[in-house]
Amino acid sequence: MKLALVTDAWLPQVNGVVTTLLELRRHLEAAGHEVLVVEPGGFRTRPCPGYPGIDLAVRPGRALAERLAAFDPDAVHIATEGPLGWAARRHCLRQGLAFTTAFHTKFPEIAQAAMRVPLGWGYALMRRFHRPSSGVLVPTRSVLDTLSQRCFGNLRPWTHGVDLDLFPFQPRPGTYPGLEHLPRPLWLFVGRVSYEKNIQAFLRTPLPGSKVVCGVGPVLDGLQRAHPGVHWIGLLERPVLARLYAAADVFVFPSHADTFGLVMVEAMASGTPVAAYPVDGPLEVLGRTADAGGRPLGGAMHADLGTACMQALTVPRREARLRAQDFSWAQASRIFAQALVPARPGRAWPDADGLVTLRS
Repeated sequence: MKLALVTDAWLPQVNGVVTTLLELRRHLEAAGHEVLVVEPGGFRTRPCPGYPGIDLAVRPGRALAERLAAFDPDAVHIATEGPLGWAARRHCLRQGLAFTTAFHTKFPEIAQAAMRVPLGWGYALMRRFHRPSSGVLVPTRSVLDTLSQRCFGNLRPWTHGVDLDLFPFQPRPGTYPGLEHLPRPLWLFVGRVSYEKNIQAFLRTPLPGSKVVCGVGPVLDGLQRAHPGVHWIGLLERPVLARLYAAADVFVFPSHADTFGLVMVEAMASGTPVAAYPVDGPLEVLGRTADAGGRPLGGAMHADLGTACMQALTVPRREARLRAQDFSWAQASRIFAQALVPARPGRAWPDADGLVTLRS
């Protein structure tokens, strides 16, 4: 199969969408498929307003069309709703190419938090973007239900995974350079320090021990000034990040806006239980119960974040690892491949079962 994967999120950005797409490409190529990634690095770019470190393609339409035409893909997947995503959507519609899309990020919630854009306006724009898609891949059942209620069509359940070798299990919290002296418990947040992550809820919650934030983003300076007692760590390479996960007693995920929350699964793979609100993302990641009483496997959810944190502190680390083992990149890649549609009727490609003709 020749797959054109169009995304506005790619290296050197560091976030869950980029990690997902990198793993997806790796597994598809390992299965023998050819993947063309169309990403901002191949175009003239400018910084995204309000989000330094994220570069967006400027007027990419003609160059993108030329690349897609030269590649002649069997399938097209548009991963994001940025300038490249809109340009690819426009090209496919003009050329009569079928394509799939994904709903990775709750941009309406981000726009509301950052610029006070009414939520309904944001979802109207997203609905328009995804309307011609032959399949909208959604990483959690709860987000799929929400989009269905907002009149999105052609929704397809998906999932994400975790590299269990990259994030090895630690039966007890380990150490991390520079944090050895901190009073325990050690409460950790990892992610983009931005408007929609609701990090303030974590920082304002009274908790014993020490709080650590790993990441960068547009609200970092203000939060550092407001919370000088918090320990701030910038971006880390993923092998180093694995050690930080393993050093924490609890991973705190305060976001209401994430569609999945890959960092939760990475933390649990290391054995670190998760504390979160009972919202999209955590409901999927912590959705499996540990006992007949319905306690989440691998962490705790509660409408009061402090209560969730203290409950998560009692969760055995082996249970967190057990829940992480439910998430496989190989399985996520198989589900993704099965959701693709032929760019043109009659296209076919080889897979594990031989030559397969895509459904039109």
